[in-house]
Amino acid sequence: MAELRTEEEQIQAIKDWWKKNGSSLLIGIGAALAIIFGWQAWQNHQSQQRAAAASQFATLLNAYGDTSDENRTDTVAYVADELRAEFAGSAYATYGMLILAQQQLLEQNDVAAAIESLQWARSHVDKKSALNLIVLHRLATAQLAGGRLDEALATLGEAEVSEAFRALFEELKGDILLAKGEPDQARDAYLVARQHSLAGGNGLLEIKLADLGVGEDA
Repeated sequence: MAELRTEEEQIQAIKDWWKKNGSSLLIGIGAALAIIFGWQAWQNHQSQQRAAAASQFATLLNAYGDTSDENRTDTVAYVADELRAEFAGSAYATYGMLILAQQQLLEQNDVAAAIESLQWARSHVDKKSALNLIVLHRLATAQLAGGRLDEALATLGEAEVSEAFRALFEELKGDILLAKGEPDQARDAYLVARQHSLAGGNGLLEIKLADLGVGEDA
């Protein structure tokens, strides 16, 4: 009888514990499952967003490359704006603005529009990425084209330039300084660019240096 009573007491103790803690346990399990499935749903959503952004960017590239399309310019602008509106946090949107700015600057000669597109890219790009350096270089180039020389220098000054980009940034700095009427400072920047150029040299850079009285052996 003692053993039976002990067993009955154990069963009753389990029942009592379940009455007391069962609801909170189920809630805890439910919350854990909600977190797991919520995380999976979020990951799936992110994956779908990336796929949609990639598809939209592919559409932009196709439109930009289709020179036979009479509406090409408008199509590129429309698709790039959709990328910017729907996928602002993605690298695809930033690349889209780079393409749009190139069209605006080189094909439409609309410097102000190109600067606006690149400023948007600057405000949304990952500041620690190599893409940020590309955006800053393009923006400074557009600002130079628009005669906004102090802004262009300030833009270059924002960059934490890696070795791979040093020559590009220093050469552009030289171009801006030369446009400001500061040939000595421009020459110094060009010389730094030469030091960081790839083996084989930069023919255009050498022409710029020669125009400032600097030979290849300097």
